[in-house]
Amino acid sequence: MNEMLAFSLVALLLVISPGPNGVLILKTIANNPKSSALINLLGICTATFIHGGLSIFGLSALILQSAELFMAVKLLGAAYLFYIGIKALYASFKSEVKNNLQQSTGFDEQNETPRSKPTTLIKRRFISCFNEGFLTQLLNPKVSMFYLAAFPQFIGFDDEHLTTAFLFVAIHALLIFCWFSLLIALVDKLKNLQQQKSSWLNRWTQRLSGIVMIYFSMLIVSQR
Repeated sequence: MNEMLAFSLVALLLVISPGPNGVLILKTIANNPKSSALINLLGICTATFIHGGLSIFGLSALILQSAELFMAVKLLGAAYLFYIGIKALYASFKSEVKNNLQQSTGFDEQNETPRSKPTTLIKRRFISCFNEGFLTQLLNPKVSMFYLAAFPQFIGFDDEHLTTAFLFVAIHALLIFCWFSLLIALVDKLKNLQQQKSSWLNRWTQRLSGIVMIYFSMLIVSQR
C-alpha cells in the first residue's frame, strides 16, 4: 500500500507538470469541439499502457542501453512535436485568412458544405486526434525516463509482481485521464463563456500552443 501511494504521488506530479500533453490538449480544444480533445486523451492513455508494457517486459531498458537507438527515439519525438507545432501555427493563420475573407465577402462556407460529408470528417478527425495524443505520449522522453528510472523503484518485474506492475500502469493512466478531463472541462467552459471573442482567442491559443510545441522539440534535442 505504501508503494502504491508513493507511486501515485510521483505519477501525479509527472502528470500535472507542464509538458507536450497539456499543450496538445489546449491546441486541440482551441479550435475543435470537446470530443476531439477527449479523443486526444484516449490516445495519451493508450500510449501510457504501451510505455508500461515496454518497461515491464524490459524492452525500454534495451533502448536505454543503446545510445544510438535512444537518440533516434528522442529525435523522432522532437520531430513530431515540431510538426505538431508548425501545423498549429499554419492552421491558426489559415483560419484568420478564411475568417477575414468571409467577413469581407459575406460568404459562409457552411451553407455550401454538402450534407453527405460529416461522417467522413468525423472518422478522419477521430483517427487524427487519437494519433496525435498517442504519438505525443509515446514519443515523450519524459514519460520514457519515468518508466525506465522511477517505475522500477516501486515494483519488481518477476512473475509474482506482473499483475501489480500493470495495476500501477493503470493508476498512472487513470491519473492522466482524471487530470486532463478536468482541464478539458474547464477550458471548454471558459471557451463557451467567451463566445464573442472565441475566434480571436482560439487563434492565439493555437499559435501559443504551436510555439510551445516547437520549444519542447528544441528542448528535447538539446538535452543530453
